Amino acid sequence: MTSEGPAASDQDQPPDIISDEQPADEVEASRAPLMSHLIELRRRMIVCLIAIGIAFGICFLFSQALYDLLTIPYIDAVKDKTGGAAELEYRPLELFFARVKLALVAAIMVAFPIVARELYAFVAPGLYKNEKQAVLPFLLAIPVLFGLGLALVYFMIMPFVINFALGMERPLEEGQELAYNLIVFVGDYLSLIMTLMIAFGFAFQLPVILTLLALAGIVDGGFLQRNRRFAIVGIFLVAAFLTPPDPISQVALGLTIWMLYEISIIAVKIAAKRTEDPEAEAETSG
Repeated sequence: MTSEGPAASDQDQPPDIISDEQPADEVEASRAPLMSHLIELRRRMIVCLIAIGIAFGICFLFSQALYDLLTIPYIDAVKDKTGGAAELEYRPLELFFARVKLALVAAIMVAFPIVARELYAFVAPGLYKNEKQAVLPFLLAIPVLFGLGLALVYFMIMPFVINFALGMERPLEEGQELAYNLIVFVGDYLSLIMTLMIAFGFAFQLPVILTLLALAGIVDGGFLQRNRRFAIVGIFLVAAFLTPPDPISQVALGLTIWMLYEISIIAVKIAAKRTEDPEAEAETSG
């Protein structure tokens, strides 16, 4: 009787002590690092917002010059079509808000290096050395590929769009009772060219996205090769929606994204080899 009493009490007490104290200790231990991470994230977000704000002020000062630069494809198309000067119409305050919108988009692009640096500095402590080396090339490739997408729109897509729109004009001639004249508003033109630039800029991130998915183990080179035919169909469908109904620009964009898809396959295979080599070396050395 006496030997069973203490044994039973000993078996009952430790679980009570562990169940009462351990969860509280875990919460207190996890609360401090979480708060420090949130404080650091807030500080880095403030730095990003300040950088964008300063860039916005500078870009707004040059927003008219930036807008004039974007209208060069329109000016050249009108000169080739009519030989005269190009005109843009605007409603009250439309030009001002167009300059604000353009300055904001330009400010985000200008401040991207600072934003990328702050985001990388926030995540870098949680990465291994080889992961840090793998991330840096992507940070360099993103703005380069985005710039290539902007250049494609500026030098190729927009001239086709404007020429197609001007080709539908029908001036009033003798014997006709109806004329079709193209009227371009400041805000509409900016929305068109900025939408195309942003769409193509993100479309050019295809190699980066697919390579990151491969590093995460979601896709591989074999998967991309096996589904190439479906990807090509999807690429040309996307090109048909993003470009005007002009077969030349559609084919040009489709071939460009197809080329990026093939480059992505090569990049994915290279990334796979680099991730497999350290594992093979570790197995042989072990």
